Amino acid sequence: MKITILAVGKIKEKFFTDAVGEYSRRLSRYCSLEIREVADEATPDKASPAMQALILEREGERLIRVLDRFPGACVIALAIDGKGYDSIGFSDYLSRLQVQGCSHLVFVIGGSLGLSMRVLDRAHERVSFSRMTFPHQLMRVILLEQVYRAMRIAHGEPYHK
Repeated sequence: MKITILAVGKIKEKFFTDAVGEYSRRLSRYCSLEIREVADEATPDKASPAMQALILEREGERLIRVLDRFPGACVIALAIDGKGYDSIGFSDYLSRLQVQGCSHLVFVIGGSLGLSMRVLDRAHERVSFSRMTFPHQLMRVILLEQVYRAMRIAHGEPYHK
């Protein structure tokens, strides 16, 4: 299975970079992992709703251009209003996708304002890891840890409960 994480913005803090590197290394025995980034837009404090919509659209266009390079991939948008899973349910979900013939998963992580409606509509499913909002840099680490946990569960290997 191939997994691509498509994210808005770069990781700036070393501790996030280290964590992404560690989970990427761990996942290498279960899947082919690629992390792609698109540029984020500067979001001014107290940006108007019109400015926020413009920022979402610009970031969304960049994401769609990358998604267009992956025809046939199963696109999963990370969104607060998405479907929630526990770890076993998430593992089962990923396993079901594989059985259904999805050999390439693309997880999409938005920027500080989230994802544009165009990107959300492009996704096959929306998944939520919490009703809370997380910094998009931290969300990469959370996603990688949960994918790693899901792979261990699917392979019958021990994991922390």
